[in-house]
Amino acid sequence: MLGECHAHMIMDGINYKKAVALHEKGVCVAAVRTHLNECRDAGIRFVRDGGDAREVSKLARELAPEYGIDYRTPVFAIHRRGHYGGIVGHYFDDWQGYKELVAQAKEEGADFIKLMVSGILDFAHAGTLSEDGLTREEIRYMIHTAHDAGMAVMAHCNGDRTCFWTLEAGVDSLEHGFFMEEETLHLLAERQIPWMPTFAPVGNLLGCGRFPDEEVRKNLEMQMERVKKAASLHACIGLGSDAGAYLVPHGKGTLDEYHYLKDAGVSDAGLFAAEDRIRKVFRRGL
Repeated sequence: MLGECHAHMIMDGINYKKAVALHEKGVCVAAVRTHLNECRDAGIRFVRDGGDAREVSKLARELAPEYGIDYRTPVFAIHRRGHYGGIVGHYFDDWQGYKELVAQAKEEGADFIKLMVSGILDFAHAGTLSEDGLTREEIRYMIHTAHDAGMAVMAHCNGDRTCFWTLEAGVDSLEHGFFMEEETLHLLAERQIPWMPTFAPVGNLLGCGRFPDEEVRKNLEMQMERVKKAASLHACIGLGSDAGAYLVPHGKGTLDEYHYLKDAGVSDAGLFAAEDRIRKVFRRGL
C-alpha cells in the first residue's frame, strides 16, 4: 500500500472545530490512536503530517511505531500574520520572527518545515482563491532560510504565479497546486519536485450540499486536466489526500485520493517514486 504524504492528525474529516476542541487541555491520546488505527487498517505504513498548533502530530509521531507507521511532521506550519494558516500553525510578523519559528520547529524536533504561501480554494466559486499569495521575494526568503537551517520545505500553495515562484525558489514538495498553467507545469516536471494535488478535499464534496456541485465539479475537472498534463510530462506526482479535511477521513481519504490519481493517469510506479523521494528528503538530520 502507498503511504499518505499529506495528512492532519488533528482533524477528523467530520467537524474541524470539534476535532480541535478535543485537544484544548492537552493532546487527546484516544483521538490520535483512533486515527492511527484507521491508517493501519487501510494498509498505510507511512504518513507525512502537515502540522498543527497543538502538538497533536508530535504525539502521533511518538505513537506511530506501535501501529507500524513511519510518521513525519513539521510539528506546526508557519504563515505570515493576516494570511491563511492559523488553522494548522503559528504566525510571524517580520523576518526575525520567521527565523525564530524555524529555530523553534527544529528545537521541537520537526522533521521539516511546512510553509503556507497562499490562500485556499473558494469552493463556492470555481477558479478563485480566498486571497492572493505571498510575493516572489517573500517566498524565496522563506524557503532559502529554511534550507540554510538544514530543513526541507513542504509548501501549501495555490495559484499559478505563486506556484511558479515557489517551485523556482526550490521548494521540496508542493501541496495542492491548484490552477497551475503550462509554464508552471513544465517547471514542475523539469525540477522533479513532488506534487500532491489533493483531489479528495474537492471531489469528496460532490453531493454533500455544502457548496454548489457545479462549482465543485469545475475545480475538480480543472485539477484533473492539470494532473493529466503533468503526468504526460513525467512530473513527480504523489499521494497526499489532506486526510482529516472535511469528508476526507483518515485511511479512507487516502484510498479516495488514490482513485482520483489513477483517473488522472498517474501510475503506481510514479506514486511510489514520489513517496520514496519524500521519505528520503523529509526527515531530520539532513
